[in-house]
Amino acid sequence: MILLSATNLNKYYGTTPILTGVSFHISQGDRVGIVGANGAGKTTLLNILTGELPCDSGDFFLPADTSVGYLKQTDNFSSENTVYQEMLAIFRPVIDMEHQLAALSEEISLRSAAGEDVEQLLHRYDDLSHAFKLADGYSYKSAINGILSSMAFSEDFYGKQISMLSGGERTRLALAALLLKKPDLLLLDEPTNHLDIGTLKWLEQYLKSYGGTLAVISHDRYFLDQTVTRIFEVENHKLTCYEGNYSVYVEKKRQREEDAMRRYESQQKEIARQEEIIRRFKQHGTEKLAKRAQSREKRLSHMDVLERPDSRPGKMRIQFRERLQSGNDVLFAEDLSKSFGTGAELRRLFSNVGFDIKKGDRVCLVGPNGIGKTSLLRIVMGELEPDSGYVKTGHNVIFGYYDQEQQQLTSSNTVLEELHSEYRLYTETELRSLLGRFLFRGEDVFKIVGSLSGGEKARLALLKLMLSGANLLVMDEPTNHLDIASKEVFEDALLEFPGTLLLVSHDRYFLNKIPTSIYELSENGVTVFGGGYDYYLEKKQQIASGKSYLTELSRQASADGTLLNQTSARSDKEQRAEERRQQKERLAEQRRRERRLKELEGSIADLEGRIEEIQADLCREEVYTDFERSAALDGELRSARETLDAVYEEWMLMQEDDSQ
Repeated sequence: MILLSATNLNKYYGTTPILTGVSFHISQGDRVGIVGANGAGKTTLLNILTGELPCDSGDFFLPADTSVGYLKQTDNFSSENTVYQEMLAIFRPVIDMEHQLAALSEEISLRSAAGEDVEQLLHRYDDLSHAFKLADGYSYKSAINGILSSMAFSEDFYGKQISMLSGGERTRLALAALLLKKPDLLLLDEPTNHLDIGTLKWLEQYLKSYGGTLAVISHDRYFLDQTVTRIFEVENHKLTCYEGNYSVYVEKKRQREEDAMRRYESQQKEIARQEEIIRRFKQHGTEKLAKRAQSREKRLSHMDVLERPDSRPGKMRIQFRERLQSGNDVLFAEDLSKSFGTGAELRRLFSNVGFDIKKGDRVCLVGPNGIGKTSLLRIVMGELEPDSGYVKTGHNVIFGYYDQEQQQLTSSNTVLEELHSEYRLYTETELRSLLGRFLFRGEDVFKIVGSLSGGEKARLALLKLMLSGANLLVMDEPTNHLDIASKEVFEDALLEFPGTLLLVSHDRYFLNKIPTSIYELSENGVTVFGGGYDYYLEKKQQIASGKSYLTELSRQASADGTLLNQTSARSDKEQRAEERRQQKERLAEQRRRERRLKELEGSIADLEGRIEEIQADLCREEVYTDFERSAALDGELRSARETLDAVYEEWMLMQEDDSQ
């Protein structure tokens, strides 16, 4: 059943088009991801669908009885409630029923004791109890506690006033409130901002099992892969629908663009060929050839000429260079600890932290919110003193720091002034050229820094970092506020950077692509995992499984002191045999998949070659003037394309499985 449909929506700001001719439908139960560059119109679209912003033309349909929940990038809390009071307010009707039930119970007890007839009251009590149960009245408090806990709100937060929360905490609270309301249509604008990895994983699982319909704007590619089954891309003021998650969308978009350009170029070549034939016919000047030229001109004028496919929006261009090469030893730390507060208010962040980072290492620091990741970066930078331990910086190490809050930017400067204040040797022309590479073009360079969007501030901070010539880049959540295209450019630049990286990030797609090792920060120190995020998860699960297994053995050994050693020795032998068997199975499966991939790639090459041959034949005069032959070839072309689509689909699925 279609829950929401839009037809030919148009929106302009002045004379500038934002959305033009946007049409789509969302069915009940759909999981839709909305992607596009910053400023493409994604949030504008959600504001139109919620009625907060009118469209200039077009219309959309949403059933009147559909409840809609909308999470904005900035929360709209205006109450002075505490955290828990705000959650209780969601269940006001249920709480009212709870009070009514208590009042009825007391009235029934009093009247019954007085010998009065209470049958009608009992019926009312039964009906109200049934309604209370259907409204989850017996579980709403546990639902509140569960959601708050999952959103990283401990009981210490319950009595805090909302006005005292940080921006990230308010966003998490807004999301918690929205999930408790369970609307039919859930609209989320960048819900993963300010969430740590544990909370992100919980949110993904929650949304997978969510009974309603979901439309989410996100630049978190890993999150989109896990939660959505359709992608709406907003680009060049248009909206294009793709079936599948983010990874499928990327491949389909690439194929679509290549196919569109191939068809356009093929038609342009055919037009040029026909025009050359017409020119030659006319050049000879005979009546017969002139008639043929006229006939061809007529056919050419009736051709449905394809427009050149829209070019992609401009991409940021970035390249990090070292001013000097550092020595092989870059950072060494030992026994670092940090706490805040005193006495009863003392809060320990971490202790016993040590690491040894070498030249060329790409280290990503992960851990739950509040564990002290940013504090550790500031200690490394020398901006914060540790309670114990020390940090040793290597020879020729030049720090470059990216602050997720962009506090190193001066709000009152223009964009051009911000750059010129630190890099005075550059001329204005050179600075404007550099700013153009970071998508600040024309009058954008005169914007006030304080008025920039989050994405614009991020790009400006990255440009300053690029110009610094640092050989050790220390970055705190650098992909926040960047759109997907900018993230990809940024990631490629980091991979090409010859220096050393120390990064904090919750972007799991980024964590799979960039680090050579992941450092997990906890209260008791740092645990090092080689490789990217998926490997880190795998090792964490293995460690957790191993601990559970040993705990169980220890429990049994308390009853029989010899059991632990016997079981351990036997289980080690069995485990090694099982690992060998699984390894053989994996290798056999890998060889089978490789053979199948080669078969599919051969089929793709054959089919594409045959399609090109048919297209070339259809352009020949003796074929397209022969109706039966051209119809047969056209049918064969359609069949070949359908087969190619099916082969590509299987090939893509195998590629996805290999990447997971």
